[in-house]
Amino acid sequence: MEINGKEVREVYCYQDMGLSQATMQALDKKGFVQATAIQGGAIPFFMDWKDVVAKAPTGTGKTYAFGIPMVEHIDPQSDQVQGLILVPTRELAIQIRDELRDLCVFRQGVRVVCLYGGQPIDKQITQLKSRPQLVVATPGRLMDHMKRRTVRLDKVQTVVLDEADRMLDMGFIQDVTHILDKMPNRRNLGLFSATISREVMDISWVYQRDPAEITVRPVEENRPDIQQYRIELMSWEEKLDTMLALLDGGAYERAIAFCNTKNMTDRLAGLLKMRGVSCEAIHGDIQQRVRERTLEKFKQGKLKVLVATDVAARGLDIDDVDVVFNYDVPEEQEYYVHRIGRTGRAKRHGVAYTLVATVTESVKMRDIARDTRSEIQLLKYDKDGCLTLIEQGS
Repeated sequence: MEINGKEVREVYCYQDMGLSQATMQALDKKGFVQATAIQGGAIPFFMDWKDVVAKAPTGTGKTYAFGIPMVEHIDPQSDQVQGLILVPTRELAIQIRDELRDLCVFRQGVRVVCLYGGQPIDKQITQLKSRPQLVVATPGRLMDHMKRRTVRLDKVQTVVLDEADRMLDMGFIQDVTHILDKMPNRRNLGLFSATISREVMDISWVYQRDPAEITVRPVEENRPDIQQYRIELMSWEEKLDTMLALLDGGAYERAIAFCNTKNMTDRLAGLLKMRGVSCEAIHGDIQQRVRERTLEKFKQGKLKVLVATDVAARGLDIDDVDVVFNYDVPEEQEYYVHRIGRTGRAKRHGVAYTLVATVTESVKMRDIARDTRSEIQLLKYDKDGCLTLIEQGS
């Protein structure tokens, strides 16, 4: 990890950070003792009300890097919004809300509300009447509430843009800057992102003051523990049987399968159901309430497989996915990184299989392996239907 351009190699423990008893109890309840690199780097700056620009790979614990100090700073006696987190997707907003609530479980009087499109606004207005101190929101829906004057941001002290690169790429830059301009008492701003785009740099230049710059590279100690395989098949029709064999052979309890299109996502989910596998699809055309219900069932272990498009990939933050299947080879290399990042989280071992059935898919995978510097082992089926590991270069 680098902090302000200097290499830092330290092991961080929560007990050494001067956190409150309530926060320590919440972390202990989750079984967390050692902080991740991004948490160890960012938390002290946030605690001192410093601006932060943090670049870190998916799955490195960014939510608690800003969530812990935000919760520590909350005055539970106040009924004003004191902390705001802006995110690009509804799924990510819900996930962060749940994690913040976990952090606040031993804090009386701290309330967290989530605002996002796709849910009736009247229901959210009712939730806002509880006078939350922490708000997690997508920019568009927050703007709706601001126009209705159902939320006030003039007392906000800490603002965080999570997945800032994606949020700005999605065209939210005008909404984000308008929202930032409406918080005159803001004390610090955090920008968290997997990549630092030009738009993120522009926001930093305008709205931050001498920010701490933290970079966590996907080096071995920070890279999720994911064993990556590509499986070369003779035809596209072999993909379903191959995936089912891997599910059974690996005794995986929870899997995510990624497809490139909504149509293929629905089709694969239907085929798996026909084979007796408990699964559901999730993509942009499915109603929000159905998506939320599907995600909850998956988290509770009621579904073995979640079939998703890339739209859903970066919004999901589920810590105990055993295996990821790239049923379709992703169209973009960035998608591959975010897909496989759904497994191997929270220091668990993960496995990712990519099913390759055409020359085009094979070329894409070679490019992905080269450009992401991933060690992707080659598997092939022998004539008896058994998987065989092929030595690289053979």
